[in-house]
Amino acid sequence: MIPRPGRCAVVGVLNVTPDSFSDGGRYLDVGQALEHARQMWMRGADLIDVGGESTRPGASRVDADTEAARVLPVIRRLASEGIALSVDTTRATVAEAAIEAGAQVINDVSGGLADPGMARVAAETKAPWVLMHWRGHSKDMNALAGYTDVVAEVRAELLSRVDDALAAGVEQSAIVLDPGLGFAKHAEHDWALLHGLDSLLSLGFPVLVGASRKRFLGRLLAGKDGEPRRPDGREAATAAVSTLAAMAGAWGVRVHEVGASLDAVVVAAAWQRGRADG
Repeated sequence: MIPRPGRCAVVGVLNVTPDSFSDGGRYLDVGQALEHARQMWMRGADLIDVGGESTRPGASRVDADTEAARVLPVIRRLASEGIALSVDTTRATVAEAAIEAGAQVINDVSGGLADPGMARVAAETKAPWVLMHWRGHSKDMNALAGYTDVVAEVRAELLSRVDDALAAGVEQSAIVLDPGLGFAKHAEHDWALLHGLDSLLSLGFPVLVGASRKRFLGRLLAGKDGEPRRPDGREAATAAVSTLAAMAGAWGVRVHEVGASLDAVVVAAAWQRGRADG
C-alpha cells in the first residue's frame, strides 16, 4: 500500500551506487547502507527508496545482475526489520525480485518506458507504481529537454503512461505520478513544473516531488562567482520545496535528508489545519 501518514509523506533516498550525484559511494557497502536506512526510518521516513543504478545526468548504465546484487541484500535485511521500502529501478526483473525480497513499492523513473515488462510486474504484484515523466536514459536525456509548454506536455505524457498502465491491468489506486524534475529538463522547466503542480494534481493521482539537492537548486543558489552551490549545501532549499509541495497537496517528497523535510511537511500540515494536533 502507498503510505498515508496524514500529511505529505517523506521518502528517504538510499543510493547503493558508486556514482549518484549527491551521495555516490557513501552507501555502497551493505553495512553502511543498512545503518543509513535505519537512521532515516528512526527519524520518521515513511518509505525508504533503494536504488542500485545512478540516474544522474550523463550516467552510464549498469547491467541487471549488478543492480540486483546491490539492492536485494539491503532490501531483504531492511524488510525483515519491518521497514517500508520502495525499489528505484527501471528493470522489470529487478523490480520483481525486489518485491519478492520485501519491497512494497516500485519507483520507476522511466514510467514503464525503459522496460515493457514493468507493467506486468506492477499488475501481477499489485505493488504501487510510481510513474515518473521520462524521455530517455541518463546518458542522453539532456538532449531531449525541448518543450513548447512543459507543464502541458509533461501532463499529457504522464497521462499516456497512465493509460498504458491501466490497459496492462494495473489498478488506478496503485498509480503515483512524478513530474521528473531534472530528467530531460533544464532549470526553467523544473521551476515551471513546480509552479504548475496543480495541473498534475488535478489528474487525481498521488504526486511525488523529487527536488532534493538537484541542479536547478544549485543554480538558483549560485555564489557571486556564478558557481552553482554544491549538493550538500542545498538542504535548506530542498526543505523549502518540501514545504511548498506539501502545501500544494503533493502526496510525498523524495529527499536525501529526512529530518529537515519531515520538519517542513509537519509544519505545512499544522499551518493548513491551523493547529498542531492531527
